[in-house]
Amino acid sequence: MTEFAAVLKQLSTAQKPAKGASLYTLYVNRPAGRFLAALAHRAGATPNQLTVLSAVFTFPALAAVALIPPQTAMAVCVGGALVMGFALDAADGQLARSQRSGSPSGEWLDHVVDCVKVVALHLVVLVSFYRFFNLPSPLFLLAPMLFELAAVVIFFAGILTEKLKWRVPDHAPAPAPPALRSVLLLPVDYGLTCVSFLFLGNQDFFLTAYCGLLLAHVVFMGAFLLKWFRELR
Repeated sequence: MTEFAAVLKQLSTAQKPAKGASLYTLYVNRPAGRFLAALAHRAGATPNQLTVLSAVFTFPALAAVALIPPQTAMAVCVGGALVMGFALDAADGQLARSQRSGSPSGEWLDHVVDCVKVVALHLVVLVSFYRFFNLPSPLFLLAPMLFELAAVVIFFAGILTEKLKWRVPDHAPAPAPPALRSVLLLPVDYGLTCVSFLFLGNQDFFLTAYCGLLLAHVVFMGAFLLKWFRELR
C-alpha cells in the first residue's frame, strides 16, 4: 500500500495546468484518473493500453444508447461506463507524463479516440431520439446535430490553437480568476455530458438537460472561437 501511495504522490506532479479546466475535470475526473493511472502503473500497463481500455468502456455504452430503449438500469450502466471511459482518458496522459513515455503516436491515438467519442456520442443520441423518445416536436432531432457540430468545432479548434500558439507573441487578455473560470467551463466539460446519461431513463429530464448543455456549447463555441482567433493574431 505504501508503494501505491508513493505512485499516487508521483502522479500528482504529472498533472496538466488547471487553466482551462472545469470543476468536474479538476475535482472528479483528474483525481479518478490519477487513481486509475496508479493501478495501471502497478499492473505494468502502458498509456496506449489505457487509451484502448477507455474506448472499450465508451463505445459499447454508446452502442447501447442507439440499440436499447432507455430505462433506469440501462441509463446507470451507460452513464457509469462513459464516466469511467473519461477517467481512463485522463489516466493515460497522467501515466505517460509520470513515466516520461509520451510519444507522438500515443498523442495521436488519444486525440483520434477522443474525436470518435465526441462524434459517436451525439450520433447515438440522434438515433435514440428518433427510435425511442416521444419528442415534443420533430425539430428536436436537430439538437444532436447542432450539439455535435459545436462539440467537434470546440475540440478541433482548441487543439489547433494550442499547436499554433508558439508562432505568435503572448499578448492574450488577462483570464478570469481560476475559480470563476472553472465554474463557467462546467457546462462544456465532456464529463458533465457523460454524467447526464445517468438520467437517460427519464426522457423529459434527459431531453431538458441535453438541450441545456447544447445551448451552453453553442454559446461557448462562439466565445471560444473569438477568443482563440484574437490570441493568434
